[in-house]
Amino acid sequence: MEHREPLSQMLNRRELLRRTATGVPLTALYGLLASESVAAKDPARDGSSETTVSPPHHTPRAKSVIFLFMGGGPSQVDLFDPKPEIAKHKTIPIELPHIKRDATANCMPSPYTFRRHGESGIWMSELLPHLAPLADELCVIRSMTCDHIEHSGALKQFLTGDGFFPRPSIGAWILYGLGSEAEDLPGFVFIDRQVNAPGKQLYGSRFLPVAYEGTFIRDLGRPVDNLELLVPGRVQSNKLDLLRHLNEKYRRGREEDSRLDARIASYELAFRMQTAAPQAFDLSQESAATHKLYGIGEKITDDYARKCLLARRLVERGVRFVVVNIDNQWDHHAEVRDHEKSAAATDQPVAALLKDLRSRGLLDETLVVWGGEFGRTPTAQSKGRDHHPYGFTMWMVGGGMKRGVTHGATDDFGFFAVEDKVHVHDLHATILHLLGIDHQRLTYSYSGRDFRLTDVAGNVLHDLLV
Repeated sequence: MEHREPLSQMLNRRELLRRTATGVPLTALYGLLASESVAAKDPARDGSSETTVSPPHHTPRAKSVIFLFMGGGPSQVDLFDPKPEIAKHKTIPIELPHIKRDATANCMPSPYTFRRHGESGIWMSELLPHLAPLADELCVIRSMTCDHIEHSGALKQFLTGDGFFPRPSIGAWILYGLGSEAEDLPGFVFIDRQVNAPGKQLYGSRFLPVAYEGTFIRDLGRPVDNLELLVPGRVQSNKLDLLRHLNEKYRRGREEDSRLDARIASYELAFRMQTAAPQAFDLSQESAATHKLYGIGEKITDDYARKCLLARRLVERGVRFVVVNIDNQWDHHAEVRDHEKSAAATDQPVAALLKDLRSRGLLDETLVVWGGEFGRTPTAQSKGRDHHPYGFTMWMVGGGMKRGVTHGATDDFGFFAVEDKVHVHDLHATILHLLGIDHQRLTYSYSGRDFRLTDVAGNVLHDLLV
């Protein structure tokens, strides 16, 4: 009889992964192979994969976060921060910052009408007719600032904490700190048609373990590539059993190395996703009334409506962090009235998401954050507005935030934040706090130093919490 070597000796582990990958998502396989270079985990926040739930530092108010990211930068003076003083001047009578782009000093008053809404009297423009009735749910921050005037740096700072150097995204930090309650789905999902520069940095894990990287969804009709089972489930299960057996043999004597555990967990998550993900992403399971509420089927709202509805379906299944991006559609340099298109595309879906979460009892445990990487200048650039990081508006709802509150203020022209300034690091510290994480304790040792999402700054906005 011909002598044959045992299978475990004939194939190295990488070749075995390659040969047994039939029917397994390539995104998961990439995570397994890439994790060869993962840095050592911080023992204070242990867990070999994103599905390992770690205890919070303190009692959390929120379980999940939906970040409605208004890519491009919505104009604060056309949406939430009325400045009638602008119309009284031809040029802005204040000293402009040293770092600026192409905007002139010519004042550009908003062409839109503002009025107060709800018992809280929060100001909103006519561009937001669907959100306006929900004013008493909102915590509006009108004094946001960031450190970057270009999209790339500002995007990186808002979604990773650092606008200069590649860092783990906020979703990766959250998974690293808490793990995910979604056993059959990714714990961090980034939804967008495309990712402009800086691309994958916005949802990557950088030096954190690859298991914490976000799953990027571009096509809602085919949300995860190669998800279909190309072989019967029994055959796939047998392959995984064999792979697990060989990995267990290899792991003996190497128990201190967590990288193999991460690979095994990611591979098994990929298999579980082949059953759970199609069901989670199937919006046709929702009622006709829900589709109508969000604006699905309507030309202008359909795209963002589907993203928002998917976000709700994901968080109710335990997904920890979801980014719903509208790409760069708020970047209106040439014509200020282009804000009408962006507002019309997002206003109804966003309002529907808040109503839907509230009706299902999810809003109290889901933090919703709305805003872009910066605002727009109150002065003119052609017929539009330029990038503006010096004072702009964001809002937060649910998950432990106060309701019907306006925080901070800009000057009479909406240029500089002058009262109760809120920096990006403060926003991140507050998001982590609501999830039960102390931003000063959430650290990762890499390249000779401890890193954290908020670096060496950041203050929790306790005055805005219930």
